Amino acid sequence: MKKKVITVISVILAIIFISLLGMFIFYNAMQNPIQKQSETVEIEITKGQTSEDVCKTLQSKGLIRNELVFKIYVKLNKVNNIQAGKFELNKNMSLSEIVEAIEKGPDTSNETINITFLEGKNMRWIAKTIAENTKNTEDDVFEKLQDKAYLNELIEKYWFITDDILDEDIYYPLEGYLFPDTYNFINDEVKVETIFNEMIKQMNEKLSTYRSKIENSGISVHKLLTLSSIVELESSNKEDRAGVSSVIYNRLNKNMPIGSDVTTYYAVKVDMSERDLYKSELNKSNPYNTRGPNMQGKLPIGPICSVGISSIEAAINPEDTNYLYFVADKNGKIYFAETEAGHNKNISDLKAKNLWYTYDN
Repeated sequence: MKKKVITVISVILAIIFISLLGMFIFYNAMQNPIQKQSETVEIEITKGQTSEDVCKTLQSKGLIRNELVFKIYVKLNKVNNIQAGKFELNKNMSLSEIVEAIEKGPDTSNETINITFLEGKNMRWIAKTIAENTKNTEDDVFEKLQDKAYLNELIEKYWFITDDILDEDIYYPLEGYLFPDTYNFINDEVKVETIFNEMIKQMNEKLSTYRSKIENSGISVHKLLTLSSIVELESSNKEDRAGVSSVIYNRLNKNMPIGSDVTTYYAVKVDMSERDLYKSELNKSNPYNTRGPNMQGKLPIGPICSVGISSIEAAINPEDTNYLYFVADKNGKIYFAETEAGHNKNISDLKAKNLWYTYDN
């Protein structure tokens, strides 16, 4: 009887051993590549997907042999850091190689990116755009703008960048010097300095066309870009820009304040799309605010946005007029006047047509 019990136990143990061995062999076999020959397969893992979701994706793409084995592997190896993104995997990869790849994250080394910087946008918008399209943060952008060694390198290298940008009252030293366009970079790991350098290089190309005229004009490039930035924001139509430019020059020549609301918005660091200005803000003293006190015959201390070529051209070649006033309606149409009476009539007409901006107290 004792013999029989031992025999039964031995048989059971043998069955368990064989079963475990079979499971072990099966588990390991299911981790092998689907095939020996290379065949690239692209998958996308989105943010928030569970390991089970990823498992189903891998199975549907023919990259793993068995879903259960994948789940067991993930559990045993404590895989809890699967990255989101697009992956190029291969059917000749083992399960461990696939898991390692999706834990490491997608390879972006060969993924070029395009970033579009728009005319009329200020440095805060540029910083946000860089942060949204690269691995840099907005703080990285602002830190680079405070890098005096870098700024001095630019001053040494480029004819149009001068010590003007180092004035302590300027919010962002390279405001207005970064040419707005679409730029291509090798990947999203591009450094802020590289982005700035490309934009400045483009500005150099644009301005160099007019270099002799600028240098003979009697106005510094810094002031030219500052004036251009006001033109950029005050006129949405290219056809109006030379007229707006003429108003600014005429007022400066007559020692009048420019009185531009766009400079006040910039001074208080409020974007025009956010809200109307308060009367207290309009009258506040600030080297950017051309509606503030003691700003007769003065431009803001520096540019207030990125400028396109048509605004630069308008600043270089203003229309020959006697205009001293202009006002834009809510639709962007500009009305010019030579006298205050004519200007007030334009404003009255706009108010009557409900096209006038109103300000909160």
